[in-house]
Amino acid sequence: MPTAHRSAAVPQANFSLCEIVWRDSGRMAGVPCFTGTRVSITALFDCLEAGDSILEFTEDFPGVSHEQIVGALYHGNSALLRSGVAP
Repeated sequence: MPTAHRSAAVPQANFSLCEIVWRDSGRMAGVPCFTGTRVSITALFDCLEAGDSILEFTEDFPGVSHEQIVGALYHGNSALLRSGVAP
């Protein structure tokens, strides 16, 4: 697994988190999901960790758009960079 930081790997886009993620305590037990779906954000990371591609994820979960996936990854990367965990 590469450890070098590649700032160019993350698009410099203005993703609004509310366009990507929703959370409702009355649905899916409050688990953060992709907006407009019951697909959890965790499902994306679980699939990627298992070796699935983004294309495979969108085929398995057609209600989630490519833009939502990229946005979730962007926000995850940004959070890591702010936390000081990522190089």
